[in-house]
Amino acid sequence: MSSTPSPSHETRYDVIAIGNAIVDVMAPAAEEDIARLGLAKGGMTLIDTARAHELYQAMGPAREISGGSAANTLAGLAALGAKCAFIGQVADDQLGEVFAHDIRAGGIAFETPARGEDPATARCLIFVTPDGQRTMNTYLGASQFLPASALDEAVIANTSVLYLEGYLWDPEEPRQAMRRAIRAARDAGRQVALTLSDGFVIARHGDDFKALIEAGEIDILFANEHELAALTGEEDFHAGIAQLAPKVPVLVVTRSENGAHAVAHGEHASVPAEPVAKVVDTTGAGDLFAAGFLFGHVRGRSLAECLKMGAICAAEVISHYGARPEADLAALVAERI
Repeated sequence: MSSTPSPSHETRYDVIAIGNAIVDVMAPAAEEDIARLGLAKGGMTLIDTARAHELYQAMGPAREISGGSAANTLAGLAALGAKCAFIGQVADDQLGEVFAHDIRAGGIAFETPARGEDPATARCLIFVTPDGQRTMNTYLGASQFLPASALDEAVIANTSVLYLEGYLWDPEEPRQAMRRAIRAARDAGRQVALTLSDGFVIARHGDDFKALIEAGEIDILFANEHELAALTGEEDFHAGIAQLAPKVPVLVVTRSENGAHAVAHGEHASVPAEPVAKVVDTTGAGDLFAAGFLFGHVRGRSLAECLKMGAICAAEVISHYGARPEADLAALVAERI
């Protein structure tokens, strides 16, 4: 395994992320609407263009909030005070403008050129029933067509940590872009972080991820306990940690209400989940945990402090609807650490 590069405060950005550029379109819905539209209540379904148009037309007054896993992580990082940039593909359409506006308004650099109007910008159409359940219907659209030519390798080389969203490893074009980005980061002595994103991604591309890890290409790996089991084949949490930790310099595993555990260069640390008065919406919890952890990491904080920052950020985002922070994360972290 190659030696681990160190984050540098002399770089242009602390973190640059490559991920899906998605706009969440949220609207209240009655139970009968869910049944009438044939939706899988409480679940997430991938949909095509025709279905996306059908469901969008069926929605009541909606709220549009930019989302996407890696973009959510950057929103948390920027709120904490980190310098961030995002690489992701939108179309030249209304939702593409919404996404670009929102991410830039959050203080995040976003220079990826929009492509044509077809396919349209990715969106997640979310129907929220009175019981708080979110029924999600995701159209990936333009986000699946991020070309390697969209990368500015000089910017990647001038950023402390390259953060990759596992979801985007699935389509071929952005997968090739991410491979190129990894090489640019490694050649410049920068760190590469990967979030595994979901079990279905591991089922399809687990061999790729294992090969990257074995080759020493991944410096920081984020997973939840289910993804850890899927990647290692070990159902026992501690056995999974024991198998994977020696192969990656920094391993971070979240366990929902049971907190999180990390191993960095042989050092172990755990943190309990932060108390939350009421869990409203768990969407984005892992994304914001990664934001808090990475912020501590690029600031040179201890492993335990990085975990604590992650737990604080995750607790904030699950206390309200939406996967972007609403409270002052920097103030919350300053109060509790």
